[in-house]
Amino acid sequence: MDIRIEKLADLLVNYSVAIQPGDKVFIQGEPTAAPLIRAVYRKVLEAGGHPLVVPILPGLDELMYKYGSDEQLGFIPEPMQTIVETYDAQIRILGTENTKSLSGVDPARMALQARAHAPLFKTFMERSAKGELRWVGTLFPTNAHAQDAEMSLGEYEDFVYGACLPDLDDPIGYWQRFSAWQQKIIAWLDGKEHVRIVGPETEVELSIAGRKFINSDGHHNMPSGEVFTGPVEDSVEGHVYFSYPAIHRGREVSGIRLWFEQGRVVKATAEKNEEFLLEMLDTDAGSRYLGEFAIGTNTNISRFTRQILFDEKIGGSFHMAIGAGYPETGSRNVSSIHWDMICDMRHGGEIWVDGELLYRDGDFVIEF
Repeated sequence: MDIRIEKLADLLVNYSVAIQPGDKVFIQGEPTAAPLIRAVYRKVLEAGGHPLVVPILPGLDELMYKYGSDEQLGFIPEPMQTIVETYDAQIRILGTENTKSLSGVDPARMALQARAHAPLFKTFMERSAKGELRWVGTLFPTNAHAQDAEMSLGEYEDFVYGACLPDLDDPIGYWQRFSAWQQKIIAWLDGKEHVRIVGPETEVELSIAGRKFINSDGHHNMPSGEVFTGPVEDSVEGHVYFSYPAIHRGREVSGIRLWFEQGRVVKATAEKNEEFLLEMLDTDAGSRYLGEFAIGTNTNISRFTRQILFDEKIGGSFHMAIGAGYPETGSRNVSSIHWDMICDMRHGGEIWVDGELLYRDGDFVIEF
């Protein structure tokens, strides 16, 4: 086995979700990720946890969207309800063999399912915010993801493990040091009220008054590297152009432009798959409001790969998410979707906070 798989499994179990004896741990992933699933399973056992593995067979989502009735789309199996409501930790391992399998699905069917699963998603978010449910998502490198990133499998493996394990000899120590650095940024932002972002085709303002920035340091995503908050819901004004394609449920939407008034998206266009964008924006009452504003800080990720787990962390970027906000930030926006959209700031972008320049051309101008 690649030693990096073993190291990543140890990082996930003993740092990201910090499994303790007696913890009930839900492990989910596709068969292509079997080497990492097995390594995680063993690490959970060694930590004294009780692991439950539920594989995700390729093609099942596609069959549900194609043949399922509206009632079946909205049905939540009782075991899944029990897991979300009672388990202590969840480890989700991505690693599909076909990243485009849902590209032909009617977006209205996706929206219907999302609305039906909204209460379960809300429970997940609330338990996470209270610290009752520890969770982390990561990715096992596959040919499909390598092709999306325009890399060979070997190159993509180096990219993935390089982002997750920058210090192979001491992965946990690396993320602890990274967390301490990001905490300095959080401390500077504490108590600030107003953010203004300018860049190519972008000029948008939002309020962060009374909101809390979160240090995303590898405890929920691996790799990680961002500081984020939930903007005051009705405060967002202006327009933004997202320089990278935004991918949601296997559908790639590129050239997205959003216009905000009193926090709400009042106009939206896209150069590709605009119909899907508009359908998702109309999912529910909260889907046209922002649930997140974040700055990407992981300089080990410098290129776009069509995988949001990595792309939203790109050093020199910011992203916004339409839909659900994280309650721990103070966000009150509730939605059944959470869709991140990313903008490269390395060529003429600026972020101003309470009238002070924080960020220019992809770098912090203040020393942290």
